[in-house]
Amino acid sequence: MKAIDLKLVDSYFKLLNGLSPDNKLELISRLSKSLKSEEKKEKVSWKSLFGALKLDQPIDEFLTELKDDRKFVRKQIDI
Repeated sequence: MKAIDLKLVDSYFKLLNGLSPDNKLELISRLSKSLKSEEKKEKVSWKSLFGALKLDQPIDEFLTELKDDRKFVRKQIDI
């Protein structure tokens, strides 16, 4: 383990040291389950987050609705 990882583990240990024995056992159980069921998650490229907007209505209707929903409030500031 790296020194940084050990410091992190020590920090968590100090934080969790005050828990009751039942809470510690529950934490151990949950951590064990997370290790057993850990699946490799597919990495999502940030490029895939960009793309066309999928609409259920024609673009003209969408734009009209978008423009109609705009609300501008002009307030005069007295100096």
